[in-house]
Amino acid sequence: MTSEQRRLQPRKQPRQVRAELTRQRILTAAAHIFAEYGYAAGTTNRIAERARISIGSLYQYYPNKDAILAELLTRHLDGDGAVATLRRYEDLPESLETVIRTFVRVVIENHLDDPQLLRIMMEQAPRSDELLERVTRQEREMVGGLRDLFDRHAEVRVRDKDTAARLVASTVELTVHQLIASPGSIDTTRLENELVAMLTGYLRASR
Repeated sequence: MTSEQRRLQPRKQPRQVRAELTRQRILTAAAHIFAEYGYAAGTTNRIAERARISIGSLYQYYPNKDAILAELLTRHLDGDGAVATLRRYEDLPESLETVIRTFVRVVIENHLDDPQLLRIMMEQAPRSDELLERVTRQEREMVGGLRDLFDRHAEVRVRDKDTAARLVASTVELTVHQLIASPGSIDTTRLENELVAMLTGYLRASR
């Protein structure tokens, strides 16, 4: 393990319920602190104070705030149900609009917990090789799931399904992230409807 990998790794993997609860308190406190103060001012002292533990106890679990943010980003990625949603339609596809709507809705819901924290995670979180590989693997699975769906669905008439799968995955992920994580609110129902209309229209058109 390189020094960079060690810098982003948790120091202690909890084996007891009490230790796991302490780690959860640290992560919850960090999420609130980063969202409230921003990353630069979201110090480990503030995180420890919000978690109601000593700074020494925090350092038993995480070597620095970069490792805490990396863990929050990992959990965000693990909670993304978009790929699992696509797999639900492997055997019996419903209407194209239903499938795309469900997919878009899951991606939106995955970004709603705290837009400010989401922006910090995506723009400022340290990127280890392991984390980058996880992001790449997740993107690859999403594109593959969309490509399989487009191959089977009778309503999909676009010819270049490889490019279509990449376009749909990128359009949904990047658009949802940018609009929800940016300052100011957005009507998520309208966002969902507009994305669904745009994507189904594209996929149904023969080229």
